[in-house]
Amino acid sequence: MRKISLFIASLFVTLFFTTNINAQEINDKVALNGIKKAKSVFLIDFTDVKKTAFYMNIITDTHKGLLKQDVKSDMVLVFIGKTVKFLSTKQDEDFEMEYDEYLQSIQDSIRTLSNLGVRMEVCAVATKVFNIDNKTIPKEMNIVADGFISLIGWQTQDYKLVPIF
Repeated sequence: MRKISLFIASLFVTLFFTTNINAQEINDKVALNGIKKAKSVFLIDFTDVKKTAFYMNIITDTHKGLLKQDVKSDMVLVFIGKTVKFLSTKQDEDFEMEYDEYLQSIQDSIRTLSNLGVRMEVCAVATKVFNIDNKTIPKEMNIVADGFISLIGWQTQDYKLVPIF
C-alpha cells in the first residue's frame, strides 16, 4: 500500500510540475527586451532542395514570430551558390518530377515572404556559374551583381547576419 501511495504522490508531483512548465508562455522577451525593430540579413547557400524548402518556411515563421512579439522585422535574404538553382521557375524535367513538392514549397515561400515585405536578392555570379537564366528567377526577387558584396553592404548598414547552415 505504501508503494502505491508513493507512486501516486510522485505521479501527482510530476504532473503538477509538467503542467506548470507547459503552461508557461514560450517567447523571446528577454532577447527582444527594448527592441522595436530587428534588421537581419540571411545568407542562404544550400546544396539541397529539401533543406532550402525547410529553411524558407522557418525564415517565414521567424518573420511572423518577430511581428507577433511586437518587433518590426526588416529582413533581407541573400541567395548564393547552388541554392539559386532551386529558385528558378524552370527546372530540369526529371529534377522537377522528383522534387516537385519542395520546389513548390520554395515558390510559395517566395510569394509569402514578398507579401511580408522581405527583400530577397539572388547573386548573378551564382546564376551564371549554375547556368540559370535570370528571367526564370521569380519577379519577387532582385538580381544583384554579387551576393558577397550585397552581404557586406547590408552588414555595413547594421543588419545582423543570421547564420544558417
